[in-house]
Amino acid sequence: MASRKEEKERLRKQRLAAERREASSGRQRLLVGYAVAGLLAAAVVVGIVIVIASGSGDDGGSGGGDAPENAAIDPGSGVVAGEPDGREGTGPPAVEQARLEQAARAAGCELRLDLPDEGNDHFTREDQGDYDTSPPTSGDHYGVVNENGSGALADGAYIDTPPLSRAVHALEHGRIEIQYGPDLSEEDQLAIKGVFNEDPNGMILFPNPDMNYEVAAAAWTNLLGCDAYEGAATLDAIRAFRDTFRGQGPEPVPI
Repeated sequence: MASRKEEKERLRKQRLAAERREASSGRQRLLVGYAVAGLLAAAVVVGIVIVIASGSGDDGGSGGGDAPENAAIDPGSGVVAGEPDGREGTGPPAVEQARLEQAARAAGCELRLDLPDEGNDHFTREDQGDYDTSPPTSGDHYGVVNENGSGALADGAYIDTPPLSRAVHALEHGRIEIQYGPDLSEEDQLAIKGVFNEDPNGMILFPNPDMNYEVAAAAWTNLLGCDAYEGAATLDAIRAFRDTFRGQGPEPVPI
């Protein structure tokens, strides 16, 4: 029979063993807790990164981040208000006539210079605007301070017709707009697109089903209107108009 001293020693060892088992179990629970907390923290970090990455392309509603390179969209110049035209234009021929009056005459185009300034006040509805020329060359237009370019149409090529009130605002900023009737053949559209792509800075290209010409180029208070597309001669007239009036708006924005 064990002595009283031996029994106390046995009980002490049992108590110590139980304490060690409890301590080991506690450490395991703590390690599991740390691992779960680490996974949750990592998930939070990943979520933040995803949110930041998805928001990095937000330019205040201007769009254009995924526009095709051939569209030459510049969302920093204004608002992308239409589908970009990513078609590859046909490389234009060498210039034969660089003087504007002569080039317009050779192409059979009407050249209307120093037209009346119809004003430049801002309104806040895209569908407003009543203009004396077609396409417009000046006038009150859409404009708000919380959009790129104060609401002007962004530089670039568009496959559909943007709001003309934004396009007029872009003219005020010194932009040149090349417009064509949507019934123009694909081949001729791509030839005009080639002229746009050879020097797209400060340029805007889009179809306009409502204008009075088959092909036109507009600047602030200046207009080149062509009843028919005449190939290289028309392209020369557009280039000469571009080189004469680009950057000449009453409120020029750097190109």
